[in-house]
Amino acid sequence: MPEGHSVHRIARQFDRNFVGKTLHASSPQGRFAEGAAVLDGREALSVQAVGKQMFLEAEGDVWLRVHLGLYGAWDFAGEIFLDPTIASANGRMGQTNQRGTDLDEAIYDDAGENSLASIGAPRRARVHVRMSEQTKGLADEGLEWPPPIVGQVRLRLMTDVTAADLRGPTACVLQTPDEVLATIAKLGPDPLVGDPIENEERFVRVVRKKQTPIALLLMDQSVVSGIGNVYRAEMLFRQRLNPHTPGRDVPEDVVRALWRDWVRLIAVGVETGQMMTMDDLSADQYRAAMASRDDRHWVYHRAGLPCRVCGTEIALEEIGARKLYWCPYCQA
Repeated sequence: MPEGHSVHRIARQFDRNFVGKTLHASSPQGRFAEGAAVLDGREALSVQAVGKQMFLEAEGDVWLRVHLGLYGAWDFAGEIFLDPTIASANGRMGQTNQRGTDLDEAIYDDAGENSLASIGAPRRARVHVRMSEQTKGLADEGLEWPPPIVGQVRLRLMTDVTAADLRGPTACVLQTPDEVLATIAKLGPDPLVGDPIENEERFVRVVRKKQTPIALLLMDQSVVSGIGNVYRAEMLFRQRLNPHTPGRDVPEDVVRALWRDWVRLIAVGVETGQMMTMDDLSADQYRAAMASRDDRHWVYHRAGLPCRVCGTEIALEEIGARKLYWCPYCQA
């Protein structure tokens, strides 16, 4: 499942490529035909991400809500104009930099994805993007337009030069403004949305009154928005926090540290498109991590391997129907 950084990156690409333009909407699969007919011909006015959900506003008080869930993905084609605040097509980082160095050339990971140019959608096979900073004639590039329909496309949104195909979402619905507000009100704070001070206080208040294990609270989207399995495991390790500790037993300063770490990690994720959770890496170490997804994290996906800090075997268990990775020594 894509985590919060991916959805924010996708929303930013919609802002760059669709907002202010007339939408051409269709449902090749047929399951969203009525909704597509409502969207078709309307101007896209705004877009925002909150946690793992994206909300696209069209004229006439119509909102499209999309939750990708476990299997959903957006496939972009045509001219894709990059948000200047995130990694650009040549792989250069943006204004903030976790690793403290710049690399201009692409770095391909073991799945064949250019790690520094990814827009952060969940699967490489469904992200076919030609990124460019200036519009070029599609006919001159020899591209087929409109792009052919591949697979079960729930919704296709198009402008004159850009297409976005949605497959396999958990939710793809139209909402009124009031329904959007009600949906967002049920979500926990997102570091990239709203007042940063109130977001932190809200997170601390909720966690500190819950008997629920902190590992479950971090995955509860009504407690905090955007955290998934990878960030959950990594954040708990980075605070050396036992995942089974009830929320109300986690010291307040540690709860605040968890929130501030999430603020930092999602910013890095939005910029790079990758869930890089290891710090203080040299340029060579960072390049190696970018080339191998399993080398970007402290504990995630490392069951049975030695802890990078203490050497203890990383444990794997199921909690809340999801896999949890943690170090029984460092997080005792």
